[in-house]
Amino acid sequence: MGNHKIYPTFPSGRRDFIKKSGMALLGGSLVSPVLTFGANSLYKDSTLKVGLIGCGGRGTGAAAQALQADPNVILYAMGDVFEDQLNLAHRELQKAMGNKVKVAPENKFIGFDAYQKVIDSGVDVVLLTTPPAFRPDHLNAAVEAGKHVFCEKPVAVDAPGIHKVLAAAKKAKEKGLSLVSGFCFRYDYPNREIVGRILDGQIGDIRTVTTFRHGGEAWYKDRQPDWTDMAYEMRNWYYYNWLSGDIVVEQAVHSLDMMSWVMGDKMPVSATGTGGRQVRVDSKYGNIYDHFAVEFEYENGAKGYHFTRQQNNTSHRNSVEALGTEGTSITHIGRRYEITGKNNYTYDGERNNMFQTEQDELFASIRNGKPINDGEWMSKSTMLAIWARMVAYTGQTLTWDQVFNSKENLGPKIEEYNWHLKWPTPPVAIPGKTKFF
Repeated sequence: MGNHKIYPTFPSGRRDFIKKSGMALLGGSLVSPVLTFGANSLYKDSTLKVGLIGCGGRGTGAAAQALQADPNVILYAMGDVFEDQLNLAHRELQKAMGNKVKVAPENKFIGFDAYQKVIDSGVDVVLLTTPPAFRPDHLNAAVEAGKHVFCEKPVAVDAPGIHKVLAAAKKAKEKGLSLVSGFCFRYDYPNREIVGRILDGQIGDIRTVTTFRHGGEAWYKDRQPDWTDMAYEMRNWYYYNWLSGDIVVEQAVHSLDMMSWVMGDKMPVSATGTGGRQVRVDSKYGNIYDHFAVEFEYENGAKGYHFTRQQNNTSHRNSVEALGTEGTSITHIGRRYEITGKNNYTYDGERNNMFQTEQDELFASIRNGKPINDGEWMSKSTMLAIWARMVAYTGQTLTWDQVFNSKENLGPKIEEYNWHLKWPTPPVAIPGKTKFF
């Protein structure tokens, strides 16, 4: 293994690393956070009780990783709108994690209010892994109750939701709570090394960042006779922008988060772009697009380009490339991490499971009494994706101030959800006709 420097989740240079990161450097190697039980921590010796809110595949995975992140942690409560989904997750977690799963029958909660019941059950940490539409209200409730939080990406589907998340993140900081984001690329060791070097100026001033997220189509669940319209849309939440935010918000937001990270989390000043449905045209696919292409412009004239598509039998690509005045960085997620130019570099260090590292660092921060708060940057990264959707849907060039202050609410209020609610799903957006709000 080579001699590698290490960088924090949100690096602003080498000197900030020791202050911000829970990682340690031993013999030149990257290692996971060490659980040092700080004297100032309220959780020095206690069993940490975890509550899972949203029991789908990502929630099940996050729960398993949380249970492996600390020697004295249990899964204590679970909540989901669907009982079958909760029971499946419980069985899988019991099989994988054994006696670390201690969810009594009275701590299994079903329904749209299950999130609040999990929060109120006596847990210390909550994992928020429902569809994105619910994230702002669930996060706010968790922070109000004084819980540490793992918050999956994206954090909202519209600008009013982003404002809720920013307010909750501020309150979490005031309360000394940890808030760790599901933007897992920032918890990946190779990404940290490459982006850290970029932010230290090793490719000079950045002029262009290009991101791709090209892949195949997603799952679909056939309608069953006993499903209401709400149940059908909730089972297929991915295809409804009021639940998922569309593909650029739900999935490709990872790429936009990388772009933002590379740019020091400075926000662009304007964006323009396009998108549409070429393959996923059946009405069963709700009202989302299957491709987007967006250009962001920064105040200094730098450009960020993002391309995403979900179409079967097409080439796949998951990459971030930055062109600077003194070199180029090339990141193909999971495969290639290089800098070429004045400071040639190829990462050959330790590879980690970034999903596990998210949980490792969350629980280390709780034990050490040194909270992590990813709230501001995770909100800005999500807002970039919402912005991308807005410019593609409307066909308009929009500024940061316009989109950040948008009043468009895509979905109902949290208290309005019920199985017989018929939320008016808008038609597929048509650029030039769909209006910006």
